[in-house]
Amino acid sequence: MFMKGKKGVVIGVANKRSIAYGIAKQCAAEGAQIAYTYLNERFKEKVAPLAKELGSELVYELDATKPEQIRALKESLEKDMGKIDFIVHSIAYAPKEGLVGRFCDITKDAFNLSMEISVYSLIEITQVLKPLLNEESSILTLSYYGGVKYIPNYNLMGVAKAALEMTVRYMAEDLGKDKIRVNAISAGPIKTLAASGIGDFSLMLKWNEAHSPLKKNVSIDEVGKSGMYLLSDLSSAVTGEIHYVDCGFNIMGMPSIETIDGKVQMKQMRK
Repeated sequence: MFMKGKKGVVIGVANKRSIAYGIAKQCAAEGAQIAYTYLNERFKEKVAPLAKELGSELVYELDATKPEQIRALKESLEKDMGKIDFIVHSIAYAPKEGLVGRFCDITKDAFNLSMEISVYSLIEITQVLKPLLNEESSILTLSYYGGVKYIPNYNLMGVAKAALEMTVRYMAEDLGKDKIRVNAISAGPIKTLAASGIGDFSLMLKWNEAHSPLKKNVSIDEVGKSGMYLLSDLSSAVTGEIHYVDCGFNIMGMPSIETIDGKVQMKQMRK
């Protein structure tokens, strides 16, 4: 078992379709002891049974906009687990106005809230939990290709993911002095709760499937396996990386010449 004896916390499980759940599932299968967080009481009803299913009774409330809850999480983890070996950060948010319309019309409040939850939360959570991290620990966050290239309707989240990816690189250098690794997975589109707020998401799935080299969409289990690798000692010399798990879509500069003309393809996909 690649993660036998490892302990950590997974932040961001909402349901079985969450990427964080896929990562937790693979880590638990490899022997990891995992604590989970939930946003509020409504989500606790969903997260607690999933945690139990994966062999854990450790479930704590965490709203990343509330510093006191982050501090409370540290106290709970220290009490129930002692030192830990990994953190999974899988939380992001943009108000609806940040995912529709013209990007240049986004308000300062929407921008600041998205950056606080999607980016700064990784920094703040790491600051607070760092005293609990063993040497050679691993921190993992979740990104998307919309932080590198324009993706329709991704808007504010694209800017947030771009900031998150640079945060990974700067944190990797900084925490490398403490033998702590920091990486991100850039997963292909998956039907998650967060994705439900993105317009034309079904079209995005069809486009990715049609134009990725593997001609399919990635599954939560596949992302989970890559997450387990980055959290385990298998990746002991890997840090500061944005690891793509998107069936190769990110390498494509244009659709393959074997596919139908892009405009025709788009019309067919909308049907």
